[in-house]
Formats: sequence, C-alpha cells, structure tokens
Amino acid sequence: MSALERAGLGLLRRLDPERAHGLALKALRSGLVPLPGRVTSPRLACDLAGLRLDNPVGLAAGFDKNAEALAPLARAGFGMIELGAITPRPQPGNPRPRLFRLTEDRAVINRFGFNNEGMEVAARRLAARPEGAVIGLNLGANKDSDDRAEDFARVLAHCGRHLDFATVNVSSPNTEKLRDLQGGAALTALLAGVMEARNWLERPIPVFLKIAPDLDDAALTEIAEVATRAGLAGIIATNTTLDRGGLRSARKGEVGGLSGAPLFERSTRVLARLSQLTEGRMPLIGVGGIASAEDAYAKIRAGASAVQLYSALVYEGLSLVPRIARGLDRLLEADGFSRVAEAVGTERGKWL
Repeated sequence: MSALERAGLGLLRRLDPERAHGLALKALRSGLVPLPGRVTSPRLACDLAGLRLDNPVGLAAGFDKNAEALAPLARAGFGMIELGAITPRPQPGNPRPRLFRLTEDRAVINRFGFNNEGMEVAARRLAARPEGAVIGLNLGANKDSDDRAEDFARVLAHCGRHLDFATVNVSSPNTEKLRDLQGGAALTALLAGVMEARNWLERPIPVFLKIAPDLDDAALTEIAEVATRAGLAGIIATNTTLDRGGLRSARKGEVGGLSGAPLFERSTRVLARLSQLTEGRMPLIGVGGIASAEDAYAKIRAGASAVQLYSALVYEGLSLVPRIARGLDRLLEADGFSRVAEAVGTERGKWL
C-alpha cells in the first residue's frame, strides 16, 4: 500500500461509512486512484463457466451498485466485476445509518436493503461498458413487489444484453422474507423464470445463484439439487451472515448482514460442502472474509474456481487486488500448479 493510499484510507475512515464509500467511488471516477490495469499470468488465467478471466479474483456485488465506476474498475486488476444488486424500479433502501465498520474485527455490517437506481439507469450505463472486462450483474427484487420472483427475470431481460454473467440474489438478509426464496419449491419456480429470460437473450449468459452462509446441511443439499436441475452455471458461496459469534466491536449488535474476516471460516465450510455435494461438476465462487492471497488460495483449494471480495477493500484499499492476484500466482507456483484449475478442491476435506 502506498503512502498516498494509506493517507486516503485514513481520511475516509474518519467519515460516516456510507459517505466515505460515495467519496471513494467519486475518487475512482475522477482518476485520483492509481490502478494497475490487467493482472494476469499463464497460471492465473482461467475459465469460469465459459468466461475467460485474466485471474480468478473478482469484485463482489455491493461495491458499485449502480454501475457508476465501470471504466476505472475494469483497470483495477479484477478478473471479473459484479455490479448491483439492481431491482426493476429504483428504491431508497432502509433508513440511514445502515453501514457500520467493525474495525477490531476487520468486518462490516450493512442493512442497505437493495438501495439502487433501478434497471433503466443500470442498463444505460452498462451499454457504455468498457471492452475487455468481464462484467456481471446481481439481480434483486423490489421490497414492495407483488411478485419478487418475476423481478429477477425482469432485470435480467432488461440488462442481459450488456452482461457477461448474472447472479440471482435470494440471500440478502436485509429485505424481509427474501431468504424464504431459497426454499426448494420457491427457488425452483424463481429460477425457471430467470432461465427462461436468459434463454431469450441474443447471447445467453451464465447465471449464478448466491446463497446465504446460514443454511443447514439439508438446505444446502436441496439448493445443490435445484441449481443442478435448473441448469445454473454455478453457485456463489456466500452472502453475509446473521451470526455474531466472537465479535469484539462496539457495533456488533447492529441489525444487518455481517461480512469480512469473521465470515471466512463459515463461508469456506459452506463452499467445501457444496463442492462435495456437486462433486466438482458445478463451478463455485468463494466469497467471505478474503483479505490476502492466502485466503483466496484457501477458498480455491476448498472448491472455488474463482473468488470475490469487497469488505477487505474498506481496510486495505484497491491495491489489495493486484497484491492478492500476484500472491496467488506465487502460491500456485510454489505448490507446483501450472494453472488455477489444478488447485480447485485439493484441500476440500480440510473444511468438511
């Protein structure tokens, strides 16, 4: 981390977290943030459900909800970028304050509630997307929708022509009863609608499902079966957790989803179990608590074909992205792997 980035992060941490995040996006758009461009190597370049990635380190949804900073993010060293969540209609989300740093725990709690500018705005910005980047969209549902399942398909139908992949997000804890859609029957019906919308696209794209880390084994088994039957490209494990075990920060009692370092072990165990359930046949994306190359490598060896991060950027800045990717390259080389795919799932048993 450069002295300039360290000073900038220090300044941002003195501000309200949501305001600081908005300023960080403005700094990105204005060109004030040094960016490395592509980060790749023969070992790091990989395939994810037919998508060719420069490296397996992606940006998780939530950082750029409204596709405001696409061009600079495409130069930040990510192998893929996920935007959103986006709903059919704009919505303000939950009342502020709704974002909290848990510095002692290297964690974040948010209860945004799918605040976003809606699919019309997102589609206009995506239409001007930079070439060469792998860009996906996290699909959401309006809080007051009469048919939340249909909302996911509507967003995909409207924005899909500008995307490389899409993610069905039924795992946010911040929209009341949204997680109920993870149940077998409801999820089957929802995914059928999404896949129909996907099949109508001129260029059908991979669709992933993002799940919660708080599911029991029976629920994970059911989700793996439903995802396979639906023809999904893969599963993203995991979203934020409602668990608060072991936290030290004063803000630990805030309502919302917890992300960051405390989520690492829980989310990795879910990832490994899904890898076991799908017998390695379905690509998995590991998310939750990644803050180093070693963390990313652990996710890959637990069963992930690629990883995503977000919360660690609050504490480490965007320079963390190339550090993780280059560090991962060195770890793969040290263990004799010539490409990422060779390492996937090689230590799954450690987490089961």
